[in-house]
Amino acid sequence: MIAGRLAANNDGCFGLLSGRTGARQIMDHTAEKPLVIRMIQNEVREAAAKLGRKGEVVISDPDAVVELFDIYPANEWMAMETEHETPQMLFGNFWLEGELCILFADTNMGKSLLAVQLADSITRGEPIAPFTLGAEASPVLYIDFELTGKQFEQRYTDGQNRYQFATEFYRGEYNQFNRASSHYQKLDRYVIEALTRGIKRTDARVLIIDNITCLRNGTESAGAALLLMKELKKLKTRHGVSILVLAHTPKRNPRLPLSRNDLQGSKMLINFCDSAFAMGESHSVLGQRYLKQIKQRSTAETYGADNICLAQLERHHGFLKFVFTGNDCEKNHLRDASRQERERMHREANKLSDEGLSQRQVAERLGLSVGSVNRMLNSQL
Repeated sequence: MIAGRLAANNDGCFGLLSGRTGARQIMDHTAEKPLVIRMIQNEVREAAAKLGRKGEVVISDPDAVVELFDIYPANEWMAMETEHETPQMLFGNFWLEGELCILFADTNMGKSLLAVQLADSITRGEPIAPFTLGAEASPVLYIDFELTGKQFEQRYTDGQNRYQFATEFYRGEYNQFNRASSHYQKLDRYVIEALTRGIKRTDARVLIIDNITCLRNGTESAGAALLLMKELKKLKTRHGVSILVLAHTPKRNPRLPLSRNDLQGSKMLINFCDSAFAMGESHSVLGQRYLKQIKQRSTAETYGADNICLAQLERHHGFLKFVFTGNDCEKNHLRDASRQERERMHREANKLSDEGLSQRQVAERLGLSVGSVNRMLNSQL
């Protein structure tokens, strides 16, 4: 069982200050055991630990086990599921009803802008062209760890027009005066209880969390990420909500296509979600962004490397949003590694060095390794 003291840093982001053996045990077996087995193993340990604290003896009794598996004939499964409604699209094939979806991108790409645009679309029941919105208009709860209330207001005001959101678009931000209850030793449990309360209060059918990196101390290890994603899955199923979680990418090579390896944190995040898509920066058109499907379970891949969705950021009546302009191959928007590009980088590296920047600073500025910068500065064009 994972235990630790809960704290909030200066940014209002949560973190666990200490951990115990549960996460370490799960991490030790990450490469050996399937995800569902690790989930069962962790739950059994927690149940045994609770009994142990009460002084009860843990006895193996197969007849006393609560049913772990729902078992029916395959045809009965088919018949039961035909009675359930088919999940509708919330954002084309990127995100469907009932899914736990992850949207990830580098800092300042605009993923928060897209998330708010999605929330606005769903609460109004109006699709973001050209993508399908099959679900009816429904309440959305947007948990914002990124902006203050004033920053949010300024973002959606153009000096004259203050954008009017739908009445069922609810935004929540971290309460700086909150003191974590001593009853909660686990980060995921504390946050899930707070999210549950928010869902019940707003009757939300969609939950957007911006972003999961505010739980950064709890998503890097496989064990902690597993617990967090498991709780989000339970939340999704128990309350019938669709969940979109925003995440960052670590430093990456802009010459390579976006992939699941670009999601910051444990691979347990991408393994455990239902769907995922990423936002990238076009190096062909200044200011242009693109979306790419990374994972999908309910639909076929539509927007892969050969059919990314291009977008430009525009402001309309105070609302900052992406306008999708077409499709293209991702390779046409990656950083060019041609001689012309190398020469440009060489000149830029020399210029920054002449300005007094160290090789490490030049490397960080240009997104290169220190070794590459060293070779550039010690060679001729």
